[in-house]
Amino acid sequence: MQLKRFLPFLNWLPLRGDAVKADFIAGITVALVLIPQSMAYAQLAGLPPYYGLYAAFLPGIIAALWGSSAQLATGPVAVVSLLTASTLAPLAATGSSQFIALAILMALIVGIIQLALGAFKLGVVVNFLSHPVIVGFTNAAAIIIGLSQLNKLFGVSMGRSEHFIQDIWGVLQQVGDSHIPTLLMGVSAFAIMWGLKKFAPKMPGVLIAVALTTIVSWAIGFEHNSKGMVEEIMDTEVKTLANEFSQTEIKIDELNNKLSAKSAELKQHQKSREGSNQRTAALNYEIELLKLELKDAEGENRKLARSMRKFLFEQVSATDGQPAKLYLVGQVPRSEKTDGYRWRIKKVSKGELKLVGGGEVVGAIPAGLPKFDLPKFSWDMMATMFSGALVISLVGFMEAISIAKAMAAKTKGRIDPNQELIGQGLGNIVGSFSQAFPASGSFSRSAVNLNAGAQTGMSSVFTGVIVLVTLLFLTPLLYHLPQAVLAAVIMMAVIGLVNFKAIKHAWHTHKHDGIASVVTFFATLAFAPHLDNGIMLGAGLAIILYLYRTMSPRVAILGRYHDGTLRDAKVHNLPVSEYIIAIRYDGSLYFANVPYFEDTVLEAVSNSPCAKHLLIVSDGINQLDASGDEVIHHVVERLRSNGIRVVFSGLKKQVLDVMRHSGLFDYVGQENIFPDEDKALDSIYAEVLEADPDAQCRLMKHYHIGDTDGVKTWL
Repeated sequence: MQLKRFLPFLNWLPLRGDAVKADFIAGITVALVLIPQSMAYAQLAGLPPYYGLYAAFLPGIIAALWGSSAQLATGPVAVVSLLTASTLAPLAATGSSQFIALAILMALIVGIIQLALGAFKLGVVVNFLSHPVIVGFTNAAAIIIGLSQLNKLFGVSMGRSEHFIQDIWGVLQQVGDSHIPTLLMGVSAFAIMWGLKKFAPKMPGVLIAVALTTIVSWAIGFEHNSKGMVEEIMDTEVKTLANEFSQTEIKIDELNNKLSAKSAELKQHQKSREGSNQRTAALNYEIELLKLELKDAEGENRKLARSMRKFLFEQVSATDGQPAKLYLVGQVPRSEKTDGYRWRIKKVSKGELKLVGGGEVVGAIPAGLPKFDLPKFSWDMMATMFSGALVISLVGFMEAISIAKAMAAKTKGRIDPNQELIGQGLGNIVGSFSQAFPASGSFSRSAVNLNAGAQTGMSSVFTGVIVLVTLLFLTPLLYHLPQAVLAAVIMMAVIGLVNFKAIKHAWHTHKHDGIASVVTFFATLAFAPHLDNGIMLGAGLAIILYLYRTMSPRVAILGRYHDGTLRDAKVHNLPVSEYIIAIRYDGSLYFANVPYFEDTVLEAVSNSPCAKHLLIVSDGINQLDASGDEVIHHVVERLRSNGIRVVFSGLKKQVLDVMRHSGLFDYVGQENIFPDEDKALDSIYAEVLEADPDAQCRLMKHYHIGDTDGVKTWL
């Protein structure tokens, strides 16, 4: 039994034939959805599509082996992919080797965070991201994900800046320059997936759309690329931009070389016992300057690349003695004849241009297994990425645990959130050694897994094996898969995440929840592409609003209702006793609301100058901290000095434990603490009547005068 705690997959044993068959069918079904989806989500994360297959391979198997859910399908998901891209975009050029290395390192950091939370049973930390905040974030993220694919759908360029809305506006301005075959590919994929979902929901719509469009792409020669030189550009302005890009690229290489040399010198200097602190400080200073210069150069090149991608060219092919020429569209001399294509500059490298004249496809995918290696480690970069990794860890886990709990409710299974964190964490850690980016549990694929009849996590193992077979033998078939189709796959997948009814429901449930949800939604849109800022703002606001609510809990002055119970005198228009003040306090007593507690108690006492007894009905006090303990001590001391007895009723065990440990229980006195208000009132009335037999206390004390038709009557 102890072994099964550390190796949860032992619970699958012994494997039954019918269960293995069901898991095998479910595994194949999920794989048919996962393979095209994973490539699309890799593209969303800013990585080459085949990295999605790497993230679909081992993380899903490991998460199933060490998780607690039998049907949860782990792999690339839309929101986590987008968060990965938004976190890393400021640190490296999207799709570059440095960006890929950072994405793999991000998977390691996310995995370590999740594993640590699970190992120390801190799964409750996800509660800091309240449901309304997640709803607001998910809706905004779904819209951002959908819009981020527009350029691939229209076949136009999209810049990467600090303002996502500005980038989208740039795309919309180019709609008139759309590449019609690309648009038709995307629209066709939409039509196939939507039609099959509506009329044949059991068919693998995503796979069929991918297969058909890939065949068409191959048949019509959808992809069309070429190469050229900067000197071939006829427009002076664009040629200047391209030359500046090449020169800045050379400068970046030089800065990287200098940075590597200085870092190596610093390490050598630190190892040497003779190294002076002055030289160490000087080297650190030089390294920081180089990093700043490198950051500026990379930022400048990103701007230049965005500018160049906006230009459309027509190419005049090379002839004997005449090099090829690139003219801006509409500027070709009448004497020249073009090749009939419209070209964009996709990349400039050392004076050479990579030109795109047709639709973009996935392209060559390295056959075979991913390279198993340690992620490129950097403490500085880990510290920089930590906040983003923490958001990815929590959001990814919340997505995973939500679908896991929903499926467990249907299958009557048991979910252990901490074990699920361990599974997700190990999946991401192992994935980082096989070049995977952060993965999480998928809503759509988990639902497919459940509906296909999966009974144990073995279905995810079978899914991983099919991904392995694809990597080994089937990658050449994916070469001609259009990028526009992957964009359509992403957009179809996130449509279901847009749910404004959930925001409306949060608003109607409690205005503060609605405010947190709405603010998170708009903040996420406004901060895009830095999505972590949006969700952190929403989470912080939700906590502040919660503290604000609990700072002023409901306090009621009580009177005797006709059925003998104590109720809110103001709400039920009840008279109150001039001899006794009865207060019900509906909230925990902690540092944020103790001033409010003290003020309301003293105000109630000042409004009843004849009263010599104060009853605090404490059924609603769930917690007491040091500040609460101190203020009770102060109130009791102050009122006693004025001749007022303070009595408590209904104090809960956890509150009494605090009072006993602090000595407050003894100070208040056992004789002033009662299990319920009736016993407390009996004690108070005995004391009041002893001091003044003529006191008229019937407004607080009830007398049973008889039964009529089984109904008790109170006076």
